[in-house]
Amino acid sequence: MTASSYIEKIAIVGAGGNSGKFMTESLLRTGKHTVTAITRADSKTKLPEGVEVKIIDYDNHTSIVDALRGQDALVITMGVMAPADQQSKLIHAAADASVPWILPNEWSPDTADKALVEDVAAFQKIPQARELITKLGKSSFIGITTGFWYEWSLAIGAAYGFDFADRTVTLFDDGETKISTSTWPQVGRAVAGLLSLPIHAEDQGKDRCLDRFRDGLVYVSRFTVSQKDMLDSVLRVTQTSLNDWRVTHEPVQERFHKGIEALQKGDRMGFARMMYSRVFYPDGNGNFEKTRGTINELLGLPQEDIDEATKAAIQRSKETTWS
Repeated sequence: MTASSYIEKIAIVGAGGNSGKFMTESLLRTGKHTVTAITRADSKTKLPEGVEVKIIDYDNHTSIVDALRGQDALVITMGVMAPADQQSKLIHAAADASVPWILPNEWSPDTADKALVEDVAAFQKIPQARELITKLGKSSFIGITTGFWYEWSLAIGAAYGFDFADRTVTLFDDGETKISTSTWPQVGRAVAGLLSLPIHAEDQGKDRCLDRFRDGLVYVSRFTVSQKDMLDSVLRVTQTSLNDWRVTHEPVQERFHKGIEALQKGDRMGFARMMYSRVFYPDGNGNFEKTRGTINELLGLPQEDIDEATKAAIQRSKETTWS
């Protein structure tokens, strides 16, 4: 472990990705960290200015170990379609490189909720990664639970139920179930704030240190809102009224099962309908701000205007085809 009482050297996988670039930029802005992007030789992703770069080959364990040696922390961000064994290769290499801290590829709804993980197979690999880190016994982990990305998800009709081009919205049940959701900038700030805490308790108190969160989950949110709250924001941003939209309702459990059926028939949007509808179940698993609490206040995360995030989502919906 570093001789310093703070984390200084941070390696990040996905430093130029949708979420990773915000984490990288926020870490660099602190002026407290050296940030190294871990990337493949064939990657075409543009990286934020100010990062160091280490090239790895996922089929060459030694190349990953060499890239991670001397790092105080490893932050892993990768997409749903990343190879299933990619994170485990990173975790094994981090253990062999003696990296003290890992933030695994969490960034999701609450995977400490066993019913949610059981129902959504894609979430099962998240606790498995935490278990692997513990089993290897060389690194400590902190899993950051964020909920879904608001500006990403609102842009996808199969996710939160909004179709901006057609001005239609499908409300699940009564549309009033609240879920905790985040934005990329907010999570970037959270990662930077968390990794800037002292490792051990100092004068600020026992709560303001990484030891408090060692080998556990922390919860970060941007908004805890219902679909009706989202709709209110959409109406303000688009300067439309409810009469300009076609609003329908669908039982959330029916939507979940229809999503599974569609996925089994090869409709990839069925996956989104299934996964997103599950957090709107009335069991409350989607509202982790209520069930678990968050570390927003401890990290000094700001309260932002939901309408700004809604604007970003509407712009994304115009730029990307979801099919």
